[in-house]
Amino acid sequence: MSRVPGYSEALAPFIQPRLMALGPGQPMAEWRNRLERLTVHDLPRPGQSLLDQNAAQCCLAGLWLLYDFLDECHRICQRIATTEGSYWHAIMHRREPDEQNSKYWWRRVGSHAIFPELARRAALLAAGVSSLPAQATWLRTGCRWDPFAFVDLCAAVRDTGSPVEMLCRQIQLVEWQLLFDLCYTRAVASED
Repeated sequence: MSRVPGYSEALAPFIQPRLMALGPGQPMAEWRNRLERLTVHDLPRPGQSLLDQNAAQCCLAGLWLLYDFLDECHRICQRIATTEGSYWHAIMHRREPDEQNSKYWWRRVGSHAIFPELARRAALLAAGVSSLPAQATWLRTGCRWDPFAFVDLCAAVRDTGSPVEMLCRQIQLVEWQLLFDLCYTRAVASED
């Protein structure tokens, strides 16, 4: 799965490779007004139209999450009865942190289309960490993504400042990018 080329002009400034905290982080107040003004109708580029309202709402939820506005993300994703809505919901609760609630939403997600690529990229990132605790060695296989094990790992390393915490933050960013791009491609369609 590759990065989606050319977001709309209104959306592009929001898409930043930002390493989010494994916990709730601090909402980035300077982004609030811009996020509040952003609507699903800002997602399509010229020549595109809005195709999937739920996927578009997922994009908005993901953007709120990227800038550490967990409550705003939650308000949106809890109303979306799709696998992707559940995925954003699970990430939000993982960061809250409410591990059990996150795992509830992971059970609702089940297997997901981004898991194989996420596992592959996580393995590449994990290969760069010289010493992983036993709880994290599964990341190196690249064979299967385990969202439940990742919830537990994030809980174990949150706020430690360790190389494994940094690894988890990098993986979380990859996860965000993959899920956002999937939602974006489902949200908009070319008018060819």
